[in-house]
Amino acid sequence: MSDPRLTPANGRVACETLRGTVAADTYVNGAARQVSVPVADLLRAPNGPRDRQLLLGEGVRLLEEHSGWAFVQASKDGYCGYVHGSQIEPPSAPTHWINAPSSQAYEAANFKSRDLMPLSFGSNITVLEMHARFAETAHGFVPRQHICGVGDVERGPSQVARLFLGTPYLWGGNSRFGIDCSGLVQAALLACGMDCAGDSDQQESSLGRDATGNPKAGDLLFWKGHVAMLADNKTLIHANAHHMAVVLEGLDVAVARIAAQGDGEITRHVRF
Repeated sequence: MSDPRLTPANGRVACETLRGTVAADTYVNGAARQVSVPVADLLRAPNGPRDRQLLLGEGVRLLEEHSGWAFVQASKDGYCGYVHGSQIEPPSAPTHWINAPSSQAYEAANFKSRDLMPLSFGSNITVLEMHARFAETAHGFVPRQHICGVGDVERGPSQVARLFLGTPYLWGGNSRFGIDCSGLVQAALLACGMDCAGDSDQQESSLGRDATGNPKAGDLLFWKGHVAMLADNKTLIHANAHHMAVVLEGLDVAVARIAAQGDGEITRHVRF
């Protein structure tokens, strides 16, 4: 059975590539769009629960607009769901992305000017003009220290994950303003140029190779419904509901705590 999270179909409409395999009233190729707000919740249904989030400038394929809602498929991982139609716009080619934990778009090329929009790590922007200390975009002026070029990648997932320390835990979250365990792993891997699915079960079945030997920085450990990254051979970095934040936690302490709370033993150890 197809995973509905990755199947661009909702009964009324389906992607043209699914013709003959998925029933729908209409089949479409879809249209390119991008997210126009700092963070958009990707919902399971209109006004339904949040499954994941999309960041400013991220690309989506628009499959349907219906009653103010847009049914979309995320370019970064194929995840399907609904965003409000006001949260997407025609695409512009991103030139840079935010590689600071978070940033702001300002009204003018002056840090004392009014802030217009918060920006999370991983947001995509299109720079219109470079100024001495700021990059001018359609959303405002962004500090040049907080951006790097599209195509530039970070060197280590565990170093990226550390940028999120202290971020509040948010189920389905994908931003510096709130993130969950799989969102943290995805943000770290995508920043290093590595493909990564959105949810922990998808990550467990698709990422890396089974590790042998002692844990090392950058390895992933999976439990049923949870994923954590090794910051070093004795320490995890993970977003978790016990601490309600992204934290560093001793590996042995975390393994014992997770087992004690009824979530079982490690199900997979992954290395890249």
